[in-house]
Amino acid sequence: MRPAERPAGEPEISIDAAFADLLAKYDYPLAPEAIAQRPAEPRDAARLLVLDRAQRDLRIETVRALPALLAPGDLLVANDTRVLPARLYGRKRPGGGQVELLLIREQADGRWSAFVRMSGRLRCGQQIDLAAGFTAELIAPAAETSWDVRLRGPGPVATLLETAGHVPLPPYIRRADASGDRAWYQTVFAARPGAVAAPTAGLHFTPRLLAALAERGIERACITLHVGPGTFEPLRREAWERGELHAEVFALPPATAAAIERARQRGGRVVAVGTTTARVLEACAAPDRRVLAQTGETRLFIRPPYAPRVVDALLTNFHLPRTSLLMLVAAFAGRERVLAAYAAAGRAGFRFYSYGDAMLIL
Repeated sequence: MRPAERPAGEPEISIDAAFADLLAKYDYPLAPEAIAQRPAEPRDAARLLVLDRAQRDLRIETVRALPALLAPGDLLVANDTRVLPARLYGRKRPGGGQVELLLIREQADGRWSAFVRMSGRLRCGQQIDLAAGFTAELIAPAAETSWDVRLRGPGPVATLLETAGHVPLPPYIRRADASGDRAWYQTVFAARPGAVAAPTAGLHFTPRLLAALAERGIERACITLHVGPGTFEPLRREAWERGELHAEVFALPPATAAAIERARQRGGRVVAVGTTTARVLEACAAPDRRVLAQTGETRLFIRPPYAPRVVDALLTNFHLPRTSLLMLVAAFAGRERVLAAYAAAGRAGFRFYSYGDAMLIL
């Protein structure tokens, strides 16, 4: 509404205020002790809140019950990205002040995009001593919060990461990474290195659960989406206005496109394991709902109102408030219903976020 059209005395609402009101609609209270600091053991013992869109009641199960909750002929699609131990610690040269690097993505010329944290001003040419004889040099600012960094050493960067890299746990896990996190923060599907955060819905699967799903007649396929650092950043007004999120690299192989077509022909459902998988499947959907094999980057922002073209059911963890991930879940089941489910999960003692419990939307 233009100012001249506003009723007399009605205050103008700023864009920022309107965006703040929007975010408030995706907020919810959560006790700090509800944030899981370690995964369930075994993984498939995690609790599962079942939200059936055709029914009003919520059910509480465990992830181990998933084969009984799905049907023969359904197709389970998971993200097979592998998390890099991409957090590195070093010392400034000269001076010896501590430096933290979080490698984000390797570039075509061998440089890396990285988040850099150190005391003092970041400057081009700054040298950093890392472990195992490696060094890093700050080349230039790359974006609002990242730098281009060149790594040098006696071997490939993969060697540095495997020997001295730390698991990039999310900031709400209030502890340093432990030796167990190398396995805990990796899914059973992990095959293609490139993520700086885990596709957390996949963390609940075990070889035993996969075998039970196969025995039930549930087919399995994979996509790849390398989860980027944008998953930890707050949703910005500019992203909402553009209708686009941070770009993430993905691949949907021909075998997965063919598996989706087979599932549809036999009347099975496409069950996305996690928001990352849902994002790729929907990004690869043609207007006629066919799924096209492709690779590239996606900026797809799934938010209400949204009519899914591919995903029939979604297995997902409980997400942070005011985030695009929570909006994606709301697009599949409705904002009010999702927030009511979150409140019920909180009352029932569910564990939230990356190492927490899960929800199945049918």
